[in-house]
Amino acid sequence: MPRIIAVEEHIATDAFLDTAHRLDAVPGDQAETDFMRTAERQGPIRTALTDTDARIAAMDAAGQAMAVLSINPPGVQPYPAADAVPLARTVNDSLAGLVRAHPDRFGALGTVAPQDPGSAATEIQRIMGPLGLHGIMINSHTGGHYLDEPRFAPLLESAEAHRAAISLHPRFPSVLGPYDAYGMQGAIWGYQAEAGLHAMRLILSGALDRHPDLTIVLGHLGEGIPYWLRRIDNRHAYARHALAAAGTPRLRLTPSEYFRRNFVLTTSGINDPAVLGLGLTAVCADRVMFAIDTPYEDTDDAIAFLDHAPLTDTQRAAISHATAERVFHLPRSDR
Repeated sequence: MPRIIAVEEHIATDAFLDTAHRLDAVPGDQAETDFMRTAERQGPIRTALTDTDARIAAMDAAGQAMAVLSINPPGVQPYPAADAVPLARTVNDSLAGLVRAHPDRFGALGTVAPQDPGSAATEIQRIMGPLGLHGIMINSHTGGHYLDEPRFAPLLESAEAHRAAISLHPRFPSVLGPYDAYGMQGAIWGYQAEAGLHAMRLILSGALDRHPDLTIVLGHLGEGIPYWLRRIDNRHAYARHALAAAGTPRLRLTPSEYFRRNFVLTTSGINDPAVLGLGLTAVCADRVMFAIDTPYEDTDDAIAFLDHAPLTDTQRAAISHATAERVFHLPRSDR
């Protein structure tokens, strides 16, 4: 196997969890914060999130060279801006400390508070500059608002200017009603529906015409979009005149062209060679990265999938580490 870098690996500190669990979530986010707090209080999950030495030992046992860490979702986004902005800075300081202590084992994606787009833009500059981190993670909507909206222009401008890839991570959908039945709010269905919706809003809004150099990372091999990509193009072309008459921005490219140009996929949680093949067809190997989704997926299963997937040596090297090194500005390896 070539060098293995996993890029969607969640972490927390006891200080972050203690602080976040004392905060009141904004209206509409309480169900999700209650759900995640229950998981974060449980011994195995809390230990897996907070015990760095145990994480490194598990990586060594699995043959995993590096993990790109991110704060456990939904991060700081459920909280009022007055709480979220300083908490994001504290999180990023902690992540930077871990990366400095273990530069060969950890990279990290900073967190920002989109509730205050100006402060988020400034924090991205700090994340990619003095802190030396490797991108940012946005946990989809913030209070039911999405990054294509004009209010978030400063955040997108800063991410583009500072070459900060935005990892667009799922969370509970912004409209929960239909998902409340049968546990569909989370990873069974709601997560991918929410993140896929957010990605499609960025594509269809013209945001990627305004910010052509943005890189958006989507987990779970594209949150279902590769399956629909041909139909999305077809229906967008069919409806373009009606869309223009309704005031929808006229796009310079087809939806699939934005997907191939601006998006990078991760394998997180999808250890399925057929779906991997679909993802590779949609974007090619140099836009797919390996991820485990620690601590919510099994490390050994994910690495066995990478090892046995029907890939060429060039594809396996790209997915296992080379794409991550490029997208997240990580130290490069010859392997």
